[in-house]
Amino acid sequence: MSHHSSPARAARLWSTVAAAALVGGTVISGCSAPGADPAAAPTAAAGPTQASEVTCGTDPVTMKGYFETGFPLPKNLTDEFTKQFPNVKWDVREDQFAVITQNAPRVLSDDPPDLMRLPQVSELVKDKLLLNLDNYAKAFGWDAWPASQLAQMRVSADGTRGTGPLYANGLNFSLTGLFYNKELAAKIGMTSAPTTLAELDAVLAKAKAAGITPIDQFNGGATGGLAFPLQNLMAAYGETGAINDWIFQKPGATIDTPSNLKAAQHLQKWITKGYFADDINSQDYAAMMSAFIGGKALFIFDGDWESGNLDKQMAGKAGFFLMPPSQAGGKQGAMSAPLTYGISAKSAHPDCAAFFLNWVATNQTAREITVSVGGSHPMGPSDAYMPAVKAGTVTAATLEAGAKVGKDNGAMDFIANATGAIYAKSWTPNLQKLVASKQTPEGMLTSVQKDYEAQIAK
Repeated sequence: MSHHSSPARAARLWSTVAAAALVGGTVISGCSAPGADPAAAPTAAAGPTQASEVTCGTDPVTMKGYFETGFPLPKNLTDEFTKQFPNVKWDVREDQFAVITQNAPRVLSDDPPDLMRLPQVSELVKDKLLLNLDNYAKAFGWDAWPASQLAQMRVSADGTRGTGPLYANGLNFSLTGLFYNKELAAKIGMTSAPTTLAELDAVLAKAKAAGITPIDQFNGGATGGLAFPLQNLMAAYGETGAINDWIFQKPGATIDTPSNLKAAQHLQKWITKGYFADDINSQDYAAMMSAFIGGKALFIFDGDWESGNLDKQMAGKAGFFLMPPSQAGGKQGAMSAPLTYGISAKSAHPDCAAFFLNWVATNQTAREITVSVGGSHPMGPSDAYMPAVKAGTVTAATLEAGAKVGKDNGAMDFIANATGAIYAKSWTPNLQKLVASKQTPEGMLTSVQKDYEAQIAK
């Protein structure tokens, strides 16, 4: 999402906070790596088993970070962390999610950060580049959080995601759907969110007829943002569990299914009917956001990480809803994932990085930042503190949507995260060719599945 999941994180999805007492008053020893030397045995669980033993110490510490550009939440959190723990400073490098995806193995190996925004994790675990966090999970009680929060960041010995040791945590739990401009919606008589895919199609047709760009979406450069509407359409036509099986590399899983073909054909129909902005293949993420905030499109497919931003930039003028189902009353799904961060197996300060990840999920101020800036659910225990959210805001709508996805068991990881290379090397070029009429829905799914099988066989 960034997603992307990316994108990430995309992504995108999503739960809460005990007070800072869990980690708050016992700042002791420094940030040296606990247990086994991570460079020598990077797959072994690192860390002591008592929360009081995991701190950032009191000596000056500079934490190296490799984060995703364009998202204010991580910086807001690290700034607040330094306010509370003044001995900790941050040296952060930022790149677009697609660049991080391509750079991740080299960066983790050659210039290891203490904390890094992660793309797909299976191959990084296979290459012994990420720290096993099981002992930290035991120390801080992460295993008592709702299991769905952490499942996507577990990798078993055979490389299958969803089970096994924990190799990452999240800054929040996000989801994606459709943001809309309320003023433009009113002009074409859309007074409430469409409840079926057919109703959404009708709204798109009305917008086009009224001279309003129905959907703006980034799809240029290295980031195929049409993966967002495509995956939402996949959820409308089929079961989200099958999509997760593919992303988690379950044996025999395929993206080339009849229901996913219907989704891809529906996306192609939107393209051929002119429902997307003409220049989507040259737009990056920032250009899409600028156009939407500037009132140049009715819809964008994006994630709740923009909720706080839109509540400021478009106060009272933006709304959000989940992708409607193909049949009235059907269950709803969404790209829904933690904003994933991991600790390098060669991190100089793994204790401090783990302490930070736990602080993000359990400190009251950190949780308030996650909701107000990130617009999404904090990680953490199900009974943790949740800040009040003003009714009628975009943030309130996305948090409500997250609860609906949880009820329907409709959370999906991002299809861009199925392998380390699938987004940049397969989804993005195929989606760009689909826009340019140089690829078919059938050809796209066949091509992506072929690339997927080649990549997981390595």
